[in-house]
Amino acid sequence: MTEIRVPTLGESVTEATVATWFKKPGDSVAVDEMLCELETDKVTVEVPSPVAGTLSEIVAEEGATVGVDALLAQVAEGDSAPAPKAEAPKAAPAAKEDPVSEHTPEAQPIKGETVDIMVPTLGESVTEATVSTWFKKPGENVQADEMLCELETDKVSVEVPAPASGVLQDVLAAEGDTVEAGGKLATMTSGGGAVASAPATAASPAPATSGKDVENAPSANKMMAEKGLSASDVTGTGKDGRIMKEDVQKALATPQSAAPAPAAQKPRAPVSSDDASREERVKMTRLRQTIARRLKDSQNTAAMLTTYNEVDMGAVMDLRSEYKDLFLKKHGVKLGFMSFFTKACVHALKEVPEVNAEIDGTDVVYKNYVHMGIAAGTPTGLVVPVIRDADSMSFAEIEKAIAEKGAKARDGKLSMAEMQGGSFTISNGGVYGSLMSSPILNPPQSGILGMHKIQDRPMAIGGEVIIRPMMYLALSYDHRIVDGKGAVTFLVRVKEALEDPRRLLMDL
Repeated sequence: MTEIRVPTLGESVTEATVATWFKKPGDSVAVDEMLCELETDKVTVEVPSPVAGTLSEIVAEEGATVGVDALLAQVAEGDSAPAPKAEAPKAAPAAKEDPVSEHTPEAQPIKGETVDIMVPTLGESVTEATVSTWFKKPGENVQADEMLCELETDKVSVEVPAPASGVLQDVLAAEGDTVEAGGKLATMTSGGGAVASAPATAASPAPATSGKDVENAPSANKMMAEKGLSASDVTGTGKDGRIMKEDVQKALATPQSAAPAPAAQKPRAPVSSDDASREERVKMTRLRQTIARRLKDSQNTAAMLTTYNEVDMGAVMDLRSEYKDLFLKKHGVKLGFMSFFTKACVHALKEVPEVNAEIDGTDVVYKNYVHMGIAAGTPTGLVVPVIRDADSMSFAEIEKAIAEKGAKARDGKLSMAEMQGGSFTISNGGVYGSLMSSPILNPPQSGILGMHKIQDRPMAIGGEVIIRPMMYLALSYDHRIVDGKGAVTFLVRVKEALEDPRRLLMDL
């Protein structure tokens, strides 16, 4: 008998709530198959089975609070474990009464082993995805590692490869369906002689989420669905505003009469039938929906303000022109403008640390590091890969990291970890020709620098009018934590470092 215990939950986290059991006593389990899901005030933790066998007993039921290393359940190892009592008598008559059953994967072991196609791990705080595209149909042959389907989450696209060669049988989650991490997508039979069975009913959709970047607790989603509440009716107290079960209970106990009416989507204005026939309606991708929600949440939450300045890019352009060939020869990467701006921002953030901080409840969290987010436009929408510890990197290391993350962003290959944890963001609208804009904060960050097009303009220098390559800079900041003096000082330091790059070497 193997004991299933609560794993380590993370620094300073000592207890969790049992959110969901995926197995019942008597169910068979495989090695690493998910048994249950625990939720803390920060993350959701999945508990896998360390052995193959049968789940014999659940000690901690759903909703129970458990400490680290507490006993959750017990698994009886091996094939000798007792089978579920309710299922054993049903197996024999099914084979006799239902002629279709002989075509199911369970009834044809002689034609190949049945393999389940499961939803892979989607990343921290992401519990569900939408089935975007199936590349194979039931009955088609597939090769090992051949792409079967593509899943779309709020942040990235995830490709699901075939775990073995064989024939795809049942597609359990159709295109457009919502599936949970660890859920079953399809079944296939390994080997070449398998016969595909009739398509099964699509899997039921996962509980609706709140639409925030951080997923709410599963038990909270379940209770909100049961009580007819939306995420906008509940104030989350978990990390990054995550809604917990207790928050829903508190919202239910609070009188709703004084609550403002929900801001429902306004209906479209009437259009003529002629115009309607020439319109095309396309469902927003999950990524685009998330971008829309995050940007609007940023406007609704932060006291956002933007300050502007302009910088003479002549010194950087001359330095880049002089050393770009030597830089490429030595480091194998081109010397661009982004490394100069990253270095200048790191320099300024050291002097004005509140721009590199964030608000957590009633606390201000100052970051003694710089994880630089570099906003990048892709065919599917805006993503912000993060260059970690940019404050300790050289020009060459920064350029290599930006090139690598940019290529992954364009190909949709960025992982969740590569887009999390940023402390400050740089957005370059100049590559699209923007002369001036006000960037929107990337919450929970408190600052974002907007770069723009370099354009020759007449400037008064030493009593003379001289044409100089100028760029407008914009710093949007959260006025709740950053005062006007700090924001202006930050932008002036960036300007000074770019107009005289030697200041970066002297730390001036």
